[in-house]
Amino acid sequence: MNEDFFRARPTEIARLLIGATLTHGTTSGLIVETEAYSEINDEACHTFIRRHAREFVEKHAPGTAYIYLNYGVYWLANILVQAPDGERGFVLIRALEPLTGIELMKERRKKSKLTDLCSGPGKLSIALGIGPEHHEQDFRGKPFTLSPRSSAPEILTGPRIGISKATELPWRYGLADSPHLSRPFP
Repeated sequence: MNEDFFRARPTEIARLLIGATLTHGTTSGLIVETEAYSEINDEACHTFIRRHAREFVEKHAPGTAYIYLNYGVYWLANILVQAPDGERGFVLIRALEPLTGIELMKERRKKSKLTDLCSGPGKLSIALGIGPEHHEQDFRGKPFTLSPRSSAPEILTGPRIGISKATELPWRYGLADSPHLSRPFP
């Protein structure tokens, strides 16, 4: 996907990524869950309280990877996006359905059940081998490949999870009937 794909509001890109395929190295998965974060009036977005996140969006192009350590345990993969009107933000990749490199994912996660491999943002980063060295890398090409979805899937919408602020915003999106979601939708 080229830079133009990432030139839309975070909520739009988060929906468009459902059903797309994310590849990193020899591993890949179908994106089944995302969350949107906006730099405007969104207390849960890193740009709201973190100066380095505001600096990041100022100096990087849409489609750049924003990888951060969550609670000192898991690396989480986000994509920087920017709408034509200037609204910027991030899309968190929350869950994948494993497609290729499944044995390597099982080895990295030390799990054998398919639905345990990428059913959460930290889990998918481990399974795909995404870490701090991928911060500021490109989702528009190497080391990642994003392939667009082939058709428009049925998408569920609900409140974001795993955060303590702006939890009322319905900016979590998921592929209907997917057993690979991080948590069921209400």
